Amino acid sequence: MTIEQLRLIRNIGKFDNVATGANLPLAKFALIYAENGRGKTTMSAVFRSLATGVATPILERHRLGTADPAHVIIRLSNGTNAIFQNGAWSTTVPDISVFDDDFVTANVHSGMQVDASHRQNLHDLIVGAQGVQLNNVLQAQVALVEQHNTRLGQLAAAIPASVRGRYTVDEFCALAPRDDLAEAIQAAERNLAAARNAEAVLRRPEFQAISLPVFDVPAIQDLLNRRLPGIQAEAALQVQRHLGRLGAGSERWVSEGIAFVAPASAGLGENHCPFCAQALAGSQLVGHYEAFFSQAYREHKARIATALTDNSQRHGPEILASFERSVRLASENAQFWQNYGEVPGVHVDTAAIVRSWRAAQEAIETALQRKLDAPLEAIEISREGLVAIEEFEIQRNEIAALSASLQEANDRIAVVKEQAAGANIAALESDLQTLAIIRSRHSEPMIQNCQAYLQEKAAKTVTEGLRDQARQALTQYREQVFPAYETAINTYLGRFGAGFRLSRVVSQNIRSGSSASYHVLIDQVDVPLVGGAAEPSFKNTLSAGDRNTLALAFFFASLERSPNLQDQIVVIDDPMTSLDENRTLTTRQELHRLVGSVEQVIVLSHSKPFLCELWESADVNRRSSMRIVRDNAGSTLADWDVNRDCITEHDKRHELVRQYLVSSVGINEREVATSLRPMLEAFCRVAYPEWFPPGTMLGQFVDRCRQALGTPQELLNRQDTTELRALLDYANNFHHDTNAAYQTAAIRDQELFDFATRTLAFARR
Repeated sequence: MTIEQLRLIRNIGKFDNVATGANLPLAKFALIYAENGRGKTTMSAVFRSLATGVATPILERHRLGTADPAHVIIRLSNGTNAIFQNGAWSTTVPDISVFDDDFVTANVHSGMQVDASHRQNLHDLIVGAQGVQLNNVLQAQVALVEQHNTRLGQLAAAIPASVRGRYTVDEFCALAPRDDLAEAIQAAERNLAAARNAEAVLRRPEFQAISLPVFDVPAIQDLLNRRLPGIQAEAALQVQRHLGRLGAGSERWVSEGIAFVAPASAGLGENHCPFCAQALAGSQLVGHYEAFFSQAYREHKARIATALTDNSQRHGPEILASFERSVRLASENAQFWQNYGEVPGVHVDTAAIVRSWRAAQEAIETALQRKLDAPLEAIEISREGLVAIEEFEIQRNEIAALSASLQEANDRIAVVKEQAAGANIAALESDLQTLAIIRSRHSEPMIQNCQAYLQEKAAKTVTEGLRDQARQALTQYREQVFPAYETAINTYLGRFGAGFRLSRVVSQNIRSGSSASYHVLIDQVDVPLVGGAAEPSFKNTLSAGDRNTLALAFFFASLERSPNLQDQIVVIDDPMTSLDENRTLTTRQELHRLVGSVEQVIVLSHSKPFLCELWESADVNRRSSMRIVRDNAGSTLADWDVNRDCITEHDKRHELVRQYLVSSVGINEREVATSLRPMLEAFCRVAYPEWFPPGTMLGQFVDRCRQALGTPQELLNRQDTTELRALLDYANNFHHDTNAAYQTAAIRDQELFDFATRTLAFARR
């Protein structure tokens, strides 16, 4: 597809309302001439916008002084119109490539500098559409990674350092849960407390045993029920009857008093009563007393008395006070040690125990006292006493169990003391802080916050994998493209006759994307794009012509590697700016070469000679021309007769003189007369360049010819020298430097005809 016509350009740059382009076709090789400032750059911008679909190149050139919007209609070879209206194109032509100042500024250099944007754009230019696509995929993944990073930053902010302590966010979220965390924290707190209070810990005693005395109820019951079966039945009967008549306490009274009566078997004479001194020999009861209150009786009664005394001693006030003191100390120790370890609590209702204890002790004491009073009677402990004894036994067992548990705690207390003696408080504080951080990690809201963070991090890892794959694909592609591109650029630089080459053309990955870098190779010396102060670099080693040549080489090399080169419409705006004659010739050759490879070439230039030379060497069937000319304060499109502008002034003079010799009708004779001397000068300068260099007057040349007559250096023979002098004398009449009245010098047709004929004849020698 090609661009056939510029049907309408309205309100853009210098173009007000230009529709003349509808009658000016654009051929395969289209040349557009315009003086500087007429609208070439504007037209290039229109083509660039048509290629990209970006409205900015047009909108930023909105015609000054009008509020009406820009409007463009371009006829395409497929029969459709590409219309720019209301800030947008109806269709685009992506296969348009434009070389102009914007291309140079975007891809090569700005002024004398090559900055990061140039290198980034050059990278895209080198890798082409396929590489740009690969790079876009990479940059999309890079952008996603950045989004993940932003999101991770936001999620990390929800896990502040005040919560995670010395851990990073990743380390904090990676902390594993502990089933024994609560116990571990409690133990750590106790260890730290013990270390901080080590002096008190080491001074504090361990637990002492706590116990309650036992009531040997079976033995007491046995004693209370004992009757002494060895005593004679008759004696026992008589004594008990008598004692019964005497009343309570009589048995003890009698048993103690009988010891003061001497027995009859002692041979001491007649027995007398120790109370009344009466003789007792006739009393049968005294005999019964002696049998009843025997040795066995006395021993039995002694056991009862012993039991009574033992009961008072084992369960007396001192024992009770000692128990209460032991409980109080144990309670105080428990309260202390519970701060540093696992210690059972001491919760003893000593008042209840004392009540049961006293009730049991008193019940047993009462029963023993009764037994002591009536040793041969079976005595029962009261019902209330038995209940108190049972309650006390339960309490005694509880105290025994408590004491045992406290004794077990002593082992742990010993460990606490040992650790406290050599503890490192800082380490213990760190351990406790670690456990507290783990607790925070596995508590809300950190559970949700870490879950969100880890999920985002996992998503980032996946994206980073895709990014790395995209980077690898781009790297492999660039490893193929960049060496070939370097070769292509240097080939074009060689064709242009440039005195430098490029080296180390490589790609680079930077944070903002991909970039290209290269060195300028001058006389086998690598010159970097950017150098230090007073060091060689791009800006101070390349001339303006070199920089423009490099830009052209970049452009042609990128075109050459285009996969759809044959479909390209190439627009080139003033390609020979700052180029010397040799490079201008090479540029023309490359443009002609390009015409055979692409769909269409459109060249805009302010140089008529350049365009004329392109025109003359172009295929007449595939070329077209137009020009941008002034139209009031603006510009318009017009036809351009290239053939006429290709005729030189020398050619025009010859043509004028020849036409005059044929007919003087309509011919300005003074112009003919004025043309004769330039015709002679042009001939002599071409024929004798060594002797008639630029700046030399023709009269001086004639004098040299006259001086050289008859010598080996003779230039013209005598006849020609004389003829040239005569022709010059006539022609000088019509030039200001040889005739002050040249504008009014008389012209006679016959004379002019003669000298014009002779001048043409001399120039054909």
